Amino acid sequence: MKYPFHAAAPPFDAQAINETIQRALASAGLDTSSGPMRGVTETIRRALAAGRPVDPAGTFADGSVIDVPARFVSDDEENSRAPHSAPVAGTAQGAPGSFETFRASNDTGTLAYKVYVPVTAASSDTPLPMVVMLHGCTQSADDFAAGTQMNRLADAHGFLVVYPEQAAQANASKCWNWFKPQDQLRGAGEPLMIASIVREVAQKHGADPGRIFVAGLSAGAAMAVVLGETYPELFSGVGAHSGLPYASAHDIPSALAAMKGGRNHLPERRKPAAGPRGAPRRKAVKAVPIIVFHGDRDHTVQQKNGGQIVQQALEAHSAQAGQAALHASTQTGVTPGGRRFNCTAYTDDNGQARVESWTVHGAGHAWSGGHAGGSYTDGTGPDASAEMVRFFMALPRNGGA
Repeated sequence: MKYPFHAAAPPFDAQAINETIQRALASAGLDTSSGPMRGVTETIRRALAAGRPVDPAGTFADGSVIDVPARFVSDDEENSRAPHSAPVAGTAQGAPGSFETFRASNDTGTLAYKVYVPVTAASSDTPLPMVVMLHGCTQSADDFAAGTQMNRLADAHGFLVVYPEQAAQANASKCWNWFKPQDQLRGAGEPLMIASIVREVAQKHGADPGRIFVAGLSAGAAMAVVLGETYPELFSGVGAHSGLPYASAHDIPSALAAMKGGRNHLPERRKPAAGPRGAPRRKAVKAVPIIVFHGDRDHTVQQKNGGQIVQQALEAHSAQAGQAALHASTQTGVTPGGRRFNCTAYTDDNGQARVESWTVHGAGHAWSGGHAGGSYTDGTGPDASAEMVRFFMALPRNGGA
């Protein structure tokens, strides 16, 4: 099977239709987050997903998503210039804080992003932590915010949330290009753009530079792992839900192989500085704390990938000079929704968790514990958002950036 490099974007945009319906219901004063209307909106969302045609990028009629693009745009040259951001119209998503949209541009491209400032920010005497949330393929910032309910947790715990949003011009399925060599490097491509946005937002809002975290779903999780490796001084912790390990692919065929768990060892990425072939290889070496969630019935990104993310993190920790071996302990449980799970925490000699791995039994490619108002959520699982916030807030301050 050949994978199109220049296929046109599909004309049927279920997400856009769903968002239009949501806005219409909201403008009519209808509450779609609870009660009968929640069921109605969920039915609409599922109907749109079921009616979606097969997309060359791998979006199938059942709504599952393969995190590779339908087309490529021309490769951008490396640059290190920070983007210029400008505000655009935004929406509040029904939360008490402010939720505004901005747009950042530089030579690598243009990204829209949303910033949630909790209602408690004005009265805080200390710099707030920040959580950066990277959506999965076909999703938007609003969709991901609704599904993860991270803004609600931001109000409860007092932190800023930033939602970068992939541009359709960069990837027709709005996937982060986690598998492209130039998007796995510091000072280049999407890692540079996202890191620059994070620094700009942190400076504007006076965020604590030693408590900035990044998390994502699927392609967003893969990019979150990339950011932890390429900007370890900026990100104090990483959350990866249904994602892939660092440098696990370099093109579409290798991305598909990695997603389906077809490799029996952790791959090493080629640096593109000396050209796409023949350059030296390397692997993840930055011991950034990480929490990993993965369903063991995920047929889009096989669970083996979550295990490889954990393995990379453990190897990076053991390779760091002066680091003692981590201590593993596992707990099991069942959620009120009936999902069984295992959680293995790897802690240092001081009892500080450095790596945490959650396996959600019976779960597919969806955000565990997520709200039905967003796509690709499984409300019966343990609350991944709450557990990631707990993990992040318990970490010691990073050195800052």
